[in-house]
Amino acid sequence: MARSPVSSARRAPVARRDPDRPSSLRLWIKRRRGLLRPAALWAIGFGLLGVAGYAVYAADPAGRVRAVVENAAELGLAAGLEVTEVLVEGRENAPLDLIRSAIGVERGDPMLGFSPGEARERLQSIAWIASAHVERRLPGTILVRLEERAPFAIWQHQGRFAVIDRNGLVVETETLDAFGPLPLVVGAGAEKHAAALYDLLQAHRNILARTQALVRIGERRWNLRLHSGTDVLLPEGHEAPALNRLAELHARNALLDRPLVAVDMRLPDRLVVRQQPVAEQPAPPARRNATRSTRG
Repeated sequence: MARSPVSSARRAPVARRDPDRPSSLRLWIKRRRGLLRPAALWAIGFGLLGVAGYAVYAADPAGRVRAVVENAAELGLAAGLEVTEVLVEGRENAPLDLIRSAIGVERGDPMLGFSPGEARERLQSIAWIASAHVERRLPGTILVRLEERAPFAIWQHQGRFAVIDRNGLVVETETLDAFGPLPLVVGAGAEKHAAALYDLLQAHRNILARTQALVRIGERRWNLRLHSGTDVLLPEGHEAPALNRLAELHARNALLDRPLVAVDMRLPDRLVVRQQPVAEQPAPPARRNATRSTRG
């Protein structure tokens, strides 16, 4: 049987690697060894944390969450994750001491021991705060964004005064004069419905400028108490047309500048005006009858 011809071409010599020369992979590992060591420590640490968490779960179900959180906090603190800065944005009127207490963290505390969700719930329990956003920004920043309720009016009820927002929520009962001039609303239910009437008065600046207080009557209708002492009785549920009519009367006759006790607008087809009583003038002295004496 014929043999296969053997190629006369020589094979290319195989390059022999110098055993003393490190490969590219070994170089890559060597250069990044400084980064791989912390990463490996983190992986090992969280792995041990998972094992510890499972063991706690099996041994003590009631306290498993607390123990796992504490272990995470200790691990993060050991790795250098501690609170270095707490940033609060959006605060204007909310007391700073209440905000600090609600956040519940200080510099040097472990980052992983801080719960943004619990801090948010505590912040939103403060009367001034409508909503709060809390987040951790590694390695050491706690960011808090607040949306506060705006002071709208001062509510007088049963001899007490409080600052309320447009929805009628009480936000302040102490420093009432710290928010500039605010409308005064009086009576039960006034805090919940005053914003709608105040918005109507915004279109009638002449009336608003003369109004001292919005007074809720029987929790169903309004009186306007003017600075002059005049009461304007508005109809229930028909405040807008009544204010339009009142503005026309004032423009023609300067009605609101007259010395009146009340302007009753509760009836749609008539206007009842009560004037202040004229001060009684002192009666003139009685004349004495002169008598003549006659002598007989």
